[in-house]
Amino acid sequence: MTVQEVIDGMIKKTGLEPLPYEKTCDHLMMGRPDMEITKIATTFMATVEVIEKSIALGVNFIITHEPTWFTGKDDTGWLADDPVYVKKKELLEAHRIAVWRFHDHMHMGKEDGIYRGFDKELGWDKYHIKDVRGMEHFGCCYQIPKTTLGELGLFFKNRLNMEVVQIVGKPEMPVERVGVLVGGGSLGLGMEEMPMKLMHKNRLDVVVCGDITEWTVSAYVRDAAALGINKSILVLGHERSEEMGMKHLGEWMKDIIDNIEVVFVDAEEPFTYL
Repeated sequence: MTVQEVIDGMIKKTGLEPLPYEKTCDHLMMGRPDMEITKIATTFMATVEVIEKSIALGVNFIITHEPTWFTGKDDTGWLADDPVYVKKKELLEAHRIAVWRFHDHMHMGKEDGIYRGFDKELGWDKYHIKDVRGMEHFGCCYQIPKTTLGELGLFFKNRLNMEVVQIVGKPEMPVERVGVLVGGGSLGLGMEEMPMKLMHKNRLDVVVCGDITEWTVSAYVRDAAALGINKSILVLGHERSEEMGMKHLGEWMKDIIDNIEVVFVDAEEPFTYL
């Protein structure tokens, strides 16, 4: 089975018409479309560490959710003779590894594949709130068993093997209505006010965030807490909030890839905490 056959099968299964090449970042970053696949790795991001682990596992096709070349569009024109780019590219070429980005089609299909993995990993599919205003196209809301912000933070910290979970709000405050905006969704998707509007309209106690801007949603919930209003955020970061979707992608791919083995390679949290 070739790289292109797998790509075509995955896009078809999303239920989305293939996006025009110039309007998507879902491009083949390395390798040839006609290359025969021996083993596949799924990951949040094809970092050098992920590539090295994939080599050790005998992988020759990496499916990554986020950029290989450090910008949202994976443009390499600015890199030219940059040694980080050159050496990383040489590593992939030396081991004949293809890299394809599965981002836009994964989020925009009939089912968002990142949230599918989020629900599967955490067992939260049974808590879904349907028909949430403002979340028709991105994001999910849940009605979970009543807990506290602090306890919810520890749940994510332990389940996702994190050293640190950031919160804004009082740890003892009760939470049960939870909004989740993974990755860059918590930045507002071009509308800075979006996370705050969702909190207000849908009476959310907490928003679980990927990325944040400190003067937007974190400032809003900090003021809310100071005023005695039950609002909070819990910050997982981009990688931890989306990696679950890639972890469970292999299972979703089974009816596409025949008997090709798929392994998950965790990109891991990018920060070290002192």
